[in-house]
Amino acid sequence: MLTPLQWREWLIVLLSTIAGLVDVISFLTLKIFAAHVTGNLVLIAPVLVGGRSPRLDQDLAVPVFVVATAAAWLVARVSGLHGVHLVRLLLVGQFLLLAFVLLISVTHRPSVNQGGVMFTIDAMVAVSAIAFQFALLRIVSPNAPSTAVMTGNLSTSVLALLDLMARKPVVNDARERLRKQFSLLLGFFAGCMAGAAAVLWCGDWAWSLPVLLAALTVPMTGKI
Repeated sequence: MLTPLQWREWLIVLLSTIAGLVDVISFLTLKIFAAHVTGNLVLIAPVLVGGRSPRLDQDLAVPVFVVATAAAWLVARVSGLHGVHLVRLLLVGQFLLLAFVLLISVTHRPSVNQGGVMFTIDAMVAVSAIAFQFALLRIVSPNAPSTAVMTGNLSTSVLALLDLMARKPVVNDARERLRKQFSLLLGFFAGCMAGAAAVLWCGDWAWSLPVLLAALTVPMTGKI
């Protein structure tokens, strides 16, 4: 039987998988990185340098992420909840946002009808869903590893592996650090692979996969 700490670690891995799913599906169907603000900045930069105007959704991605993060903070503050109860509330928020993305996707099919108001709204709701996930981790568990920024997790894994092989490690607990970071990397990459396959086979219905996993995170809070 898993301990509450182990359940918490599996929840974070599942959130990493959801982030990978959302990032790939949003890129393939909405042409935006919903879980990767850095990627959106990279997409905007060459457009601006080339003297062209970015798409509306690219312009809005960063400010919407900021607003959604602030909204998650406000929900946490107004609710007065703490610990597991606050985690559950914010996870429900993410689930509802992803469910709304799925609803818009299957009714307006933005992957084949790109442009227009609903296309932009769908992309921005997807960005907001991941903003809720980031806010959740920073508010409830500030020391938790990132579930979407794999650059830091990969560097931590490499350093932990080197410490594990060295006779005199630079930092202790290398085995534990490597286990945790490698699990996040695998979870995120598995989400990316599953998201790409889902778009290939299911088109806009691919959003049902992150919605399903987001629904599974809610009852997991009862174990932590």
